[in-house]
Amino acid sequence: MAHVYFGTASVVPMRRRVSGESRLITYKRICKFLDGLYVAAGVVAALFLIAILCLIVLQMVARWTGASGYLVSSAPNFAGYCMAGASFFAFAYTLNRAAHIRVSILLNVAGRFRPWLEIWCLAIAGATATYLAWYAVKATRWSHKFHDISQGQDAWPIWIPQLSMAIGSVLLAICIWDNLVRLIVLKKHAIESEVIGQH
Repeated sequence: MAHVYFGTASVVPMRRRVSGESRLITYKRICKFLDGLYVAAGVVAALFLIAILCLIVLQMVARWTGASGYLVSSAPNFAGYCMAGASFFAFAYTLNRAAHIRVSILLNVAGRFRPWLEIWCLAIAGATATYLAWYAVKATRWSHKFHDISQGQDAWPIWIPQLSMAIGSVLLAICIWDNLVRLIVLKKHAIESEVIGQH
C-alpha cells in the first residue's frame, strides 16, 4: 500500500507540470495569433496609404483633363478618411515595431528595476488606450444611431470612416495589454528594440 501511495503521489507533480506546459503552449499560440492580427492591421494601413496615392493621382488626372464628377469632387474627403484609417490601423503594428516615439531615458538607467518600470508604463498606456477605444466605439455607435452625415460634398454616413478609428483603437488597447501580460508571464514583451539602441 505504501508503494502504491508513493507512486500516486509522484504522478501528481508530473501532471501539474504537463498541465502548466500545455497552458504555456496554448498561450504562445494566442500570442502568435495576435502577432498575425497586428501584421494584418499593418497591411490594411498600407492599403489605405495606397488608396490615398490613387486618389491624389485621380485628382491630378482630373485637373489635367478637366473631368468632374462625384468621385473627383469628393476625393479630398475620401483621402482624409483613408489617412485616418492608415493612422489608426497602424497603431498596433508600429507599437510592436518600436516605431512609436518613446522617451526611454528612465528605462535605460533603471537597471534591475526596468521590468517593474516597464510594467508600470504599459499599465498606464493600456488604461489610456482602453479609455480611447471605449469612446471611439461609443462615438461610432452614436453616429450610426443618429445617422450623422459628413459635412463634405461626399455626404457619407460618418460612422463608416469612424469605424476605422474604433477598430484601430481597440487593436491598440489589445496590443498594449498583450505586451503587459507577455512581460509578466514570459518576462519579455513583443516590442522590438529601437534602431538607435541596436548600434
